[in-house]
Amino acid sequence: MATYIVGDLQGCLRDLELLLARVAFNPSRDQLWLTGDLVARGPDSLGCLRRVIALGNAAVTVLGNHDLHLLAIAHGIGKPKPSDNITAILHAADKTDLLNWLRHQPLLAEHDSHGFVMTHAGIPPQWDLNQAKASARMAEAELQSPQYKQRLQQMYGNQPDLWRQDLSTTEQLRYSINAFTRMRLCYPDGRLDFENKATLASAPQQLRPWFEFRAAYQDPPLVFGHWAALEGRCEQTGIHALDTGCVWGGTLTMLCWETGERLATPCPAYAG
Repeated sequence: MATYIVGDLQGCLRDLELLLARVAFNPSRDQLWLTGDLVARGPDSLGCLRRVIALGNAAVTVLGNHDLHLLAIAHGIGKPKPSDNITAILHAADKTDLLNWLRHQPLLAEHDSHGFVMTHAGIPPQWDLNQAKASARMAEAELQSPQYKQRLQQMYGNQPDLWRQDLSTTEQLRYSINAFTRMRLCYPDGRLDFENKATLASAPQQLRPWFEFRAAYQDPPLVFGHWAALEGRCEQTGIHALDTGCVWGGTLTMLCWETGERLATPCPAYAG
């Protein structure tokens, strides 16, 4: 049995299939973990959703910002961007089942035996792991509740950018979703920055990547995607960056947890 973890798909089904073939992936024996953003700018978001769902318990994914944006668009809340390639999902005969499945995926997943924790973007500076788990479960419960459409509408916005215990339910939901799915850089006091998305070298001097703050905690290994500009590089021990920009003409990266080996397949530039 092997545990394989793959970075952001963004609709790049062909590239996923190439990696699965290289390792002779067998869903009766192996597990596939995915860092979220199954959908968005690549050529086959519909195929990616159907493929992951068909794997059943052999696949584990977390929600990414593009996955949540798809849910909002499908329910008339968000507006599609010109680069979103999700029309096939919105017109699919099994759309309701696909979206219902997606809405019930976690924001944070933890491997039972290996102990690693996976989120799409990371864990913010002010949270220890217990707080992160509690915040994930709260947000997941809201997104899976009968009021989920209202919650999808309330998730948009950059404020609050700093966690406080006295935040309202709506504010806690928005902060949690932003931290788990959109975070990259933070101010020294832990506030989240959403303006800078490029490389660390080009970031304003006062900003630091979220993972540098994790040295203050005794975290298990952390796995994340989302930040393609890192090109899979993270110098922090025990933190694994897996988004290597497949949809932008980079690679799709797969990590075998048991061996530590990384495999990658070069990808066409699907998005402009």
